[in-house]
Amino acid sequence: MKAWVSHEAGDPSTLVLEETRIPEPRGDEVLVRVQAVGVNFPDGLFIRDLYQIKPPRPFVPGSEFCGVVEKTGANATHLKRGDVVVGASGWGAMSEYVALPEDRLFRIPDDLPREEAAAFLFTYATAYHALHDSGRLSAGETLVVLGAAGGVGSAAVGVGKALGATVIASASTQAKIDFAVGCGATDGLVYDVDLPTGDGQRELTRQLKALAPAAGVDVVLDPVGGPYTEPALRSLARGGRHLVVGFAAGIPRVPLNIALLRSCHIIGVDWRTFIQEERAANEKNMEVLFALWRSRQIQPQVTELFPFEAAPTAIARLDERQAMGKIVVSLLA
Repeated sequence: MKAWVSHEAGDPSTLVLEETRIPEPRGDEVLVRVQAVGVNFPDGLFIRDLYQIKPPRPFVPGSEFCGVVEKTGANATHLKRGDVVVGASGWGAMSEYVALPEDRLFRIPDDLPREEAAAFLFTYATAYHALHDSGRLSAGETLVVLGAAGGVGSAAVGVGKALGATVIASASTQAKIDFAVGCGATDGLVYDVDLPTGDGQRELTRQLKALAPAAGVDVVLDPVGGPYTEPALRSLARGGRHLVVGFAAGIPRVPLNIALLRSCHIIGVDWRTFIQEERAANEKNMEVLFALWRSRQIQPQVTELFPFEAAPTAIARLDERQAMGKIVVSLLA
């Protein structure tokens, strides 16, 4: 089979397309013929050795995929040859075949297109876990989504609307705000892509508060970090929840007295740990998400599609932080 392999730390151009053996599923593992791969921000971090987990080299990047079950291990009991599944692999998906334990795989609705399915698991499961499990977002509350046009951000906009919240999108360009409004946001705010600290941050807080109810924002979903975290945190109502999902703009330094003065909560959201430690809860979440898709309350936003041969370009495109929605690499041709 063909696979994109990382032999050294560097940008996506260091990946090498190689012929390697098809893995043999063992125990509860399932062999899947990959048909589409969703590109996620950690993929580029893995290649650069910048993620908190560092797979041993050589390794194949690619954290989520959709495909067809080809073979099952002796102890696999829930899936069979021909089942169409999505999977969370961590790494290893940017290849023609991948073998994973079957509890990391989920059957998808028959009419969910494969390339859309590859854009579903990582972003929507993260967004739903963050908003429902961690943030306890309720109908009628106000949600601010930073980076609202990105993969997790745009998914959070859709999930937040489906949960009955008023969603305020925040992003770096008006085009991204327009995209987020199309995903379900009620209003939007363009922030400075090079936000200055001090006065610039105070102005962003003022603008967020102007769009929120008088009491403030109930929940912030933050996959951005950097200088944007503090202004969003300051916009929270008493008892509000700031959900830390990622650090696309860098790891922020936040005065913790803000949390004390506002009696608000800063909550870390680690979906990777959640799916390992609370598998039954994650399976229930996936059932809810598929039901929301069937009722057309959420819709994967595949905005850019790349052939398998251009996988490094797809990962590099996401690294530029200009993409909207989800980038997918297709093996269906």
